[in-house]
Amino acid sequence: MKLTILGGGGFRVPLVYGALLGDHAEGRVTRVVLHDLDAGRLAAVTRVLAEQAAGVPDAPEVSATTDLDEALTGADFVFSAIRVGGLEGRANDERVALAEGVLGQETVGAGGIAYGLRTVPVAEDIARRVARVAPDAWVINFTNPAGLVTEAMSRHLGDRVIGICDSPVGLGRRIARVLGANPGEAWIDYVGLNHLGWVRGLRVNGRDELPRLLADPDLLGSFEEGKLFGTDWLQSLGAVPNEYLHYYYFNREAVRAYSQAEKTRGAFLRDQQAGFYEEMKRPGAAALTAWDRTRAEREATYMAEARETAGAGERDADDLSGGYEKVALALMRAIARDERTTLILNVRNRGTLSVLDAEAVIEVPCLVDANGAHPVSVDPLPDHASGLVCSVKAVEREVLAAAESGSRATAVKAFALHPLVDSVNVARRLVDGYTAVHPGLAYLK
Repeated sequence: MKLTILGGGGFRVPLVYGALLGDHAEGRVTRVVLHDLDAGRLAAVTRVLAEQAAGVPDAPEVSATTDLDEALTGADFVFSAIRVGGLEGRANDERVALAEGVLGQETVGAGGIAYGLRTVPVAEDIARRVARVAPDAWVINFTNPAGLVTEAMSRHLGDRVIGICDSPVGLGRRIARVLGANPGEAWIDYVGLNHLGWVRGLRVNGRDELPRLLADPDLLGSFEEGKLFGTDWLQSLGAVPNEYLHYYYFNREAVRAYSQAEKTRGAFLRDQQAGFYEEMKRPGAAALTAWDRTRAEREATYMAEARETAGAGERDADDLSGGYEKVALALMRAIARDERTTLILNVRNRGTLSVLDAEAVIEVPCLVDANGAHPVSVDPLPDHASGLVCSVKAVEREVLAAAESGSRATAVKAFALHPLVDSVNVARRLVDGYTAVHPGLAYLK
């Protein structure tokens, strides 16, 4: 089975390959093709993968190419993990937003809109190429903003594109662990959009254990989200939000923390990973060791500003191991082998959430089999959550419309309508600022 990874020179690709190395069952991936526009990054990641594969007799064969059609031809699965504009683009997203006093995080608020505006046209082009060159392939989208990009690609690929994220999985795992439950046996009632969802229940043997957690302040305050949001706020909500909702519920504090940080997250990763790729230019460098060291630092500093604002301290060791690659592998297995499973995924709504139309991509538990991912029926969201979901989905639709039309006015509308951008004039200046630093937004007129 052939797996193509778009963005194959990306830093997190070894996580995916590491998961593949542990799969020895029939029908597994036997060939991995890495595609990237940067041949140097491809060479660096290929070296890491070669060291990972050492001593594994049935390790999937790895090749690399800068030719997209060559990479896609004959693919059974395509992972889309591109970053349009690179980490320099992410750093600029943060810098331009903070100059206007609003959040520049890569998936939330102004930064997420800027990232989406330059990514959607590229993602749609890839979707059209997949439909033409590899019409039977399943596309698994890692590219952020994951829900928005998945919806853009679904307009060309239908249900054959599925978005994944490790945030809901990690949240469910933490809640189950605190409650003494086996995460693999718990049903997680999670619903929302990507990076905008809530756990409303966790059922073990048919019994919802979440009320027990919410009623115990000590238990509730013992894990990441309890520390981030505070036990009193979680008890008021009657649910546990995805960690990214910290940017909504504590926006002023988050913007202040980002503004006062020595480096924004994007700038930190840009400089850190530049060091890694530079080190990989030395023929004698220990590739896997260098990658492991860089990854450990990356994971330990994840959402550092939010945790500092909340006084949440360091991340727990169990939360430093990634996770999205495990979701991707489980998803591939379920489709390729008809190993039916339940995963929280980004898929088209199909009536699951009544406040959104059928084509809107949402993030919910799905039953997965050889025919793809099928969203499970969920209870309606409370009004405060529905309002936020509808508001952000409306912004995503304006981003899609701007990408299709090239309309600067529509791009301004997308920024202005976002709940974390509080002024039409700020929205206009954001569009000016972003078009000045991003060549990928030159299409906006």
